[in-house]
Amino acid sequence: MMALEIECKINQRISQLFRLLTTQPSKMTENSLIINGCYPTRFGKRTVFNGLKNDPMFSSEKIALPKLMDGEILVKVRLASICISDVHTVTGQRIEPTPSVLGHEAVVEVVSHRRQHSDLNVGDRLTFSIADSCGKCEFCLKGLNQKCAKLFKYGHAKISDGSGYNGCYASHIILRRGTHIVKLPDHISDKIGAPINCALATTMCAMEHVSKVKNGRAFVQGDGMLGLYTSAALRELGYEKVYCSGTRERRSPFIKQFGAIPLYQDETLEEEMNKIDVVVEVCGSSTVVNDGIRLLKPGGLYLLIGMVHPQSKLEITGEQIIRKCLTIRGIHNYASRHLDQVDLHHNFLL
Repeated sequence: MMALEIECKINQRISQLFRLLTTQPSKMTENSLIINGCYPTRFGKRTVFNGLKNDPMFSSEKIALPKLMDGEILVKVRLASICISDVHTVTGQRIEPTPSVLGHEAVVEVVSHRRQHSDLNVGDRLTFSIADSCGKCEFCLKGLNQKCAKLFKYGHAKISDGSGYNGCYASHIILRRGTHIVKLPDHISDKIGAPINCALATTMCAMEHVSKVKNGRAFVQGDGMLGLYTSAALRELGYEKVYCSGTRERRSPFIKQFGAIPLYQDETLEEEMNKIDVVVEVCGSSTVVNDGIRLLKPGGLYLLIGMVHPQSKLEITGEQIIRKCLTIRGIHNYASRHLDQVDLHHNFLL
């Protein structure tokens, strides 16, 4: 299939999803609360992804809001954004269980809750961890909550798994008891807040593995939200030069705003060969990896973040890694602490 045909196919499916998204705020108010967390004959809406081979691919449903269990929070979706992983799902690049309610990036508002000893109030705006974890298993105790033995991920599960309100492309979500939440201050708009619990928190997870280097140089491969946040975070760590590459030259002003030097099309970094301390892949393409390895200095660090799909086979040799004594690390999602590490008063969030 030609590249133009693929792009048209992607745009058609995203447009179809946009048309069906039902993220209008609920009309419920504090007066409709009852003590046990259950609403009498109250309904919400959800957009269901039925799978690529089903017709219709998407459908809109109205279903009752269930009774809350201990520790759960009923929230309404104020604004949801579309992550590239959702695009990969609706275009067949990655396979997720269906039928499902997609979407994990959102700003939500508390309607009711059953979290004892919390300071939550009706109307509080929240961001939340995309993964619900037990906090007790081997992986949680190692700080890898995103790999919990009982992991549940919002926007990636069948609608039969739990309440049925488990994705952001709906009017409401029910947040589970193991889901970490962070209140958003008034100066964070819904538009700025929506990607915090995905791209920005993932960036915080990645930066946990990056050392401060005097006069350091870094190269970010990808100019999406992850690329912009990573560029800003590396500059914040003190890296003198941060390069950011992409395919959309119109994003050059944003890259500069986030503190990086934009690179596009045939621009190369020949002068930086074997001089880069850290390379961060956030573009989702395996074709960039060899370039990244060539740029890294001996002892350098390569973080792989964006290639979360099967079309990511690497064409590299062990010799390339060994001779340079490189460290290659995969970063997937984040733990609860990384959501807390987001500086909600940083100037790029204002």
